[in-house]
Amino acid sequence: MPHSLEQTSFERDIFSVSRLNTEVRAVLEGSFPLLWVEGEISNLARPASGHLYFSLKDNHAQVRCAMFRMKRNYLRFQPENGLQVLVRCRVSLFEGRGEFQLLIEHMEPAGEGALRRAFDELKGKLAGEGLFDSARKTPLPPFPKRIGVITSPQGAVLHDITTVLNRRYPIAEVIVYPVPVQGQGAHRVIADMISLADRRGECDLLILARGGGSLEDLAAFNTEEVARAIHRTKIPLVSAIGHETDFTIADFVADLRAATPTAAAELATPDRRELNEQIGALWQRLGSHAQRLQYRLDSRLTELQQRLERCHPRSRQHQRQQRIDELEGRLTQTVAQHLHGHRALFASLGARLNGSTPIHALRHLKQRNLSLGARCLFAMKTQLESRNQQLTARASRLHTLSPLATLERGYSVTRKLPEGSIVHDSATLTPGDTVETQLARGLLICRVDEIH
Repeated sequence: MPHSLEQTSFERDIFSVSRLNTEVRAVLEGSFPLLWVEGEISNLARPASGHLYFSLKDNHAQVRCAMFRMKRNYLRFQPENGLQVLVRCRVSLFEGRGEFQLLIEHMEPAGEGALRRAFDELKGKLAGEGLFDSARKTPLPPFPKRIGVITSPQGAVLHDITTVLNRRYPIAEVIVYPVPVQGQGAHRVIADMISLADRRGECDLLILARGGGSLEDLAAFNTEEVARAIHRTKIPLVSAIGHETDFTIADFVADLRAATPTAAAELATPDRRELNEQIGALWQRLGSHAQRLQYRLDSRLTELQQRLERCHPRSRQHQRQQRIDELEGRLTQTVAQHLHGHRALFASLGARLNGSTPIHALRHLKQRNLSLGARCLFAMKTQLESRNQQLTARASRLHTLSPLATLERGYSVTRKLPEGSIVHDSATLTPGDTVETQLARGLLICRVDEIH
């Protein structure tokens, strides 16, 4: 320092009062770290500037304190005279009056200070044991059937949670596990209720909730008993304790932390409006797929019907009959050609015979020609009748194998509508189903009333 309080009078350096106060202030603020001081508020003043001026005292001494408006905005309680508080402060000097004072950075009720230290110690211990690890946290079920709410039945928290659940996901059943949320022994009741809900196993999800409050009000949720009960439970658990800025040990151990009880209800359930939109989209996709499938099945049915028509015995019989008619025409033409050739030959032989008058030989040849013609006609007729009989026998066999012949004997084919699958077993039908029965001639559309 250029000028120190340790300077002697021999140096003949003269300090002004303001300069002296500045030097003293620099020495105080540079020599002490941030301090924690506990005492009772007195002489509290709240000027229009928004700053706070008061004294901290105990049974033996007091010290002036100042808390400026920027720091005061972070207070979570209202300071009053006579209130025992714990402050984090810097040592300074008010140069205007030359008074030693403390500049307050943070202030909380004295009881909360002890709770805060206990909170930090327990948090460090449980974190070291791995109770806060994300790897051990269980994901929430997407569609819970039963939701257990562990909270006070008298508070507004239960009403807020059930209101949100009824609005978002009314099909979920809510089971309330009543507990006190503050007071002597509340932490043991809460831990026992968490263990009881886990043993009963009647819920898919648990919500541990209470409203906001001071650190002392939330003390039941900052205990080792509650933390270990949450850690042991196999049912996913959502913690919703206090306001958005409040954090408890239970929040760190829980599978999911919600800022408020209302937010917990929203995180635990899907929104039925979004589900309705998703279901509508799925119905549209299903309808489009069904239409495409119906089109493909109709095309396939048409193709099979055409193939059935081509393979039907009646069609083959018609083709074979047409072939027989064709062969018969060709045979008749061939016979006519042969007869015409024989007639020409006979005419030639007759002319030659007339020239040589071989009357007996001509008669003999004529008779032989007539005999040959008759034999030829008989052979052709016999062969034609034989082939016709073979064709008739084959057609009869084909008709016997035809499904239409089976239908002609009184049988029928039953298909289940609308898919059109053939019914082989009555167990595939239920009363009220619609079936289609194909007879030898015509179709019947029927409704199933009884099944035996």
